[in-house]
Amino acid sequence: MTSSPSAPASSTSVHSDLLDQSALTALAQRLVEAARKAGADAADAIAVRGVSQGVEVRDGRVEESERSEGDDVGLRVLVGKRQAVVSTNDVSGDGVARLAERAVAMARVAPDDKYVGLADPALLARNIPELDLLDPQIPVIAELERRAQEAEAAAMAVKGVTKSGGASASAGIGGMVLVTSDGFHGAYLRSSQSISTTAISGEGTGMERDYDYTAAPHGADLLAPAAVGRSAGERAVARANPRKVATCQVPVVFDPRVSGSLVGHLVGALNGASIARKTSFLKDKLGAQLFAKDIRIIDDPLRPRGLRSQPFDAEGVQVKKTALVDDGVLTTWLLDSATARELGLATTGHAHRGVSSSPSPGPFNLHLEAGVVTAKELISDIKQGFYVTDLIGSGVNGVTGDYSRGASGFWIENGEITYAVSEVTIAGHLFEIFKSMTPASDLEFRYGVNAPTVRIEGLTLGGR
Repeated sequence: MTSSPSAPASSTSVHSDLLDQSALTALAQRLVEAARKAGADAADAIAVRGVSQGVEVRDGRVEESERSEGDDVGLRVLVGKRQAVVSTNDVSGDGVARLAERAVAMARVAPDDKYVGLADPALLARNIPELDLLDPQIPVIAELERRAQEAEAAAMAVKGVTKSGGASASAGIGGMVLVTSDGFHGAYLRSSQSISTTAISGEGTGMERDYDYTAAPHGADLLAPAAVGRSAGERAVARANPRKVATCQVPVVFDPRVSGSLVGHLVGALNGASIARKTSFLKDKLGAQLFAKDIRIIDDPLRPRGLRSQPFDAEGVQVKKTALVDDGVLTTWLLDSATARELGLATTGHAHRGVSSSPSPGPFNLHLEAGVVTAKELISDIKQGFYVTDLIGSGVNGVTGDYSRGASGFWIENGEITYAVSEVTIAGHLFEIFKSMTPASDLEFRYGVNAPTVRIEGLTLGGR
């Protein structure tokens, strides 16, 4: 990956007050102490910091430029087996005491829930690892404008691109402080930067649109703006003059930009809340062979500079790299403390939470491990098939596993990608999709969910 070199004129060092979370930590500690004083049996408090700035350009001109910043706090209290959550961005004066009293009053009239509670103290993170999530240089607005304009110009320079769909660039810092009445104190900060471009080819009803983007905690890990724009333009031009195809059953190959969605469908069904409610098609499949033996799907919250990395979960539990699928076998659910108690298990350290919500389970950095064949080799023996580059809608039933999504992409003929195809539906069942999945060797870590090119056998293609 490449980026334009940073220079004093294009970036500025992060202000030390943004990096100092001591005031937020002290506030969270005061909230927990106030909750205990107001009658809570246990409590935890989170404080979330957000600072962001971004620009949008179209036809070389800045259409929008914005900046926002603020600190928000949330307090969760437990009275017996009753729970309440309150949040605010203003705790001036005697606000801490009043917020705590209100939370405790709400908890006392809440319904009993035998599964609520803080995390087991034995599972809390003791050492906070350094994950290199904070870029000390933040681009100034003028640099964001330059990035967006450069990306747009590169898209417009691609032969066949007729219009700009706009380009944007953004940067920010976010972080969380967590304090619990069991004695846990943890904090982390992360930066984020991104560039995106949309390009349009054709005219009138024949217009086609496509995009590309890059995102990373560190500016040095971004793709160059011109590369993002050029990719968006080339993708839009390649989609010109799409054809319809007849309904058939063929091998379907997923481009890396969309293959991660298959991992997402799996992980959605592994969510402990769905398992506890028995609303997941995988509810009885723990330990089952769902994939071929060489398939591994990893969740890694500790990846340095990862888009979704963090050193502990939203309950303060130690996080770790986990193979959700190992040698094709489903190994675990994603659990927070409450869903773990409901299932008679231990939390897997997958709690997530906003300031106004209680913890719930979810993934971090997901990826499907690369295979051994190249993407070209993966399609070389396909006589007739479909190469998917874009998916539309969310027609996946998490209860039954039925899969049906609108799609566009390219027709595969005699092992070669040929003409553009649009307005088709791909359908099957996730069990069959998982069982026939073959990954290529082209895995890159660009998104929160990453997968290489993936081939699936015998999906139904709904066309004309």
